[in-house]
Amino acid sequence: MLKLKGCFTALVTPFRNGRPDIAAFRRIVRAQLAGGVDGLVPCGTTGEAATLSPAEYAAVVRAAVEEAGGRVPVVPGAGTNSTARSVEMVKAAASLGADGALAVVPYYNKPPQAGIFAHFSAMASAGLPLVLYNIPGRTGVNMLPDTVLALRKRFQNIVGIKEASGSLEQAVEIMKRADGGFSVMSGDDSLAFPMMAAGASGVVSVAGNVAPAEMAGLCRLMLAGGTKEAKAIHRRLSGLMKILFVETNPIPVKYAMHLLGYCSPETRLPLTTLAPAYRALLKKVMREAGLLNRLKGKRTG
Repeated sequence: MLKLKGCFTALVTPFRNGRPDIAAFRRIVRAQLAGGVDGLVPCGTTGEAATLSPAEYAAVVRAAVEEAGGRVPVVPGAGTNSTARSVEMVKAAASLGADGALAVVPYYNKPPQAGIFAHFSAMASAGLPLVLYNIPGRTGVNMLPDTVLALRKRFQNIVGIKEASGSLEQAVEIMKRADGGFSVMSGDDSLAFPMMAAGASGVVSVAGNVAPAEMAGLCRLMLAGGTKEAKAIHRRLSGLMKILFVETNPIPVKYAMHLLGYCSPETRLPLTTLAPAYRALLKKVMREAGLLNRLKGKRTG
């Protein structure tokens, strides 16, 4: 069964001239593995999954699975605001060799808790290990701890949650009440340190794209009780964690990956490229964090 522990990077999907740049994506995945991350999450929010066609989704997930080669789990996003479509995406992820699926609370519909329970019950019945994803700032509805815990009790293949409500209190309530086989992962880089101090298993990280070794190291230190050393990493990266959300994710992280030479900063509409007013600041923050003194990728645009 899928184990959630450490840094799982929420991967960007590079584009070039309107199409996924699979060669650049493979370079990014190889750099993640070299950086020691514990898992890969393609085709989530950071991966602009909402704009990918089924064929593009399959190409990205397949590339992640092939590059990972079983060394770390691959958990692609598979959630939509249609239950039937979400079930099909779980089945597609399984057919592509994924180790699990990340399932976001349905967005736009604003379902009640009973609807959320029914939605995830249908997805869990598809058989693949499922990671719930609570991000009310994007979905418009908060999945409450009672719903999370009821789903875990009903389906043992619901193995954890990416908790991005921004509420440490809510995350702690889930941790206190869940069984030992259920993992709580921070959905916010800036909360990874305090959430892990409270018992979380790790983070699904945006900053991990830019700083995989650092985010993986922070998680390993926290899991081993090295809070002093982990705190130093958290503080060094705090500016990066903040500026990566100066515009809607993944706009800033795409530009950061461009600065590192991995890919074009291109996003898909309705997202745009990082506003010029923020570019110099992002570069400054990355330099201060020690990230621009080692270009890791092959500059591609």
